[in-house]
Amino acid sequence: MKRRALISHLKKHRCSLLREGPRHSIWHCAKTGLATSVPRHRELGDLLCGEICAQLGIESIRQRGKRSGCG
Repeated sequence: MKRRALISHLKKHRCSLLREGPRHSIWHCAKTGLATSVPRHRELGDLLCGEICAQLGIESIRQRGKRSGCG
């Protein structure tokens, strides 16, 4: 999936960019208080997106019933 779609999903779940690292962006979820890193690749694997959502404690797009997206 596109990194842009994952970022959009994170923003919908009240996550925000905490800081930029040299190869990753660090995202923080206001609802859960958890943080994780998101690599700066244009394409991200579905398993990786699922792990990122799980680490932030938010639902993945697939759990919401959509075909493509995070998780």
